Amino acid sequence: MSSSPVESTSATPSAAVRGKVVAVLTPQELADFLPGERLERLKALAPDLTIIDPTGLTEEQHAELLAKYDPEVLIACWKTPSLHRGLPPNLRYVCYLAGSIRKLVTREQIEAGLLVTNWGNSISRTISECALMMILDCLRGVNAWVIDMHQKGAWKTPQTRTFSLFDRRVGIHGFGRISQALVELLRPFNVQISTLSPSVPDELLEKFGVRRANSLEELFSGSEIIVELAALTERTRHSVREEHLRMIPEPGVFVNVGRGAVVEPQGLLNVAREGRLQIALDVYEEEPLPADSPLRGLRNVLLLPHLGGPTWDKRRDAGAHALDNLAAYAAGQPLTEAITPRGYDLST
Repeated sequence: MSSSPVESTSATPSAAVRGKVVAVLTPQELADFLPGERLERLKALAPDLTIIDPTGLTEEQHAELLAKYDPEVLIACWKTPSLHRGLPPNLRYVCYLAGSIRKLVTREQIEAGLLVTNWGNSISRTISECALMMILDCLRGVNAWVIDMHQKGAWKTPQTRTFSLFDRRVGIHGFGRISQALVELLRPFNVQISTLSPSVPDELLEKFGVRRANSLEELFSGSEIIVELAALTERTRHSVREEHLRMIPEPGVFVNVGRGAVVEPQGLLNVAREGRLQIALDVYEEEPLPADSPLRGLRNVLLLPHLGGPTWDKRRDAGAHALDNLAAYAAGQPLTEAITPRGYDLST
């Protein structure tokens, strides 16, 4: 257990947090999310700043340190111990540098007035970038060629078939910020895009030039490429079933960079084993994906270990987003994409 105060900068900005700020971050998290000038900006925004390395801390030890410092603001990340057992008395705002906050705070704490933000929209472009890569890999059969060329000395034959993304029909299940970023990346390919997202207004779809599908059946049967990006709720859990996957017409691509549990796992496996559909997965109902998963080793299934969002070099984007929110908090302004109870329910 280590606790190391950080010297505050001599220049205090006009809008700095007046109370205590504690950042519970490992040295690696600090370096990745708040390198260089970003750390200096944090010091300026938080003149009374303490940085605690949580490596080796138990929840009890963490609670004792928070009770000692009693911060107004907590900056947290993946390795920050849970706050489920209780909050220090003066804590008003948890600025989370990463994604899902379920393991850190409770819904009841948010309902009681705790302000919480995460990396929000700052990572949408990197996840959509990963989705585009996976689409292209599937169309060219990259996963099978990597296996066959490395292990079997394979080469193409006159019967080899690959496909282009240009002029295809793409269906996106869900139309949040990541889907919207993906639409922008797909524009050069002259694709026709449809989406199933009942709560999204027509005006937003018109803005992005996207057609509304009214059912999973319509979306899957009318799209050669499906990208799964729906939020996980009780309504969407296992909503994508085997029969939907079988509806995807040739060349048949299914990419999931959203939530693994939206797809019924046995149906996905059944279709994957047949080999007709090219499948790319970055998320799974059970993570890490078990070493003995039958999905491993299938030539038509590209597997990634939940790498979709933000790449190592772009974690600093999430750090900048967090600092913008911290500045807004200090100035008494609304936070960008603050987590609501409903947002908490949609997270996993």
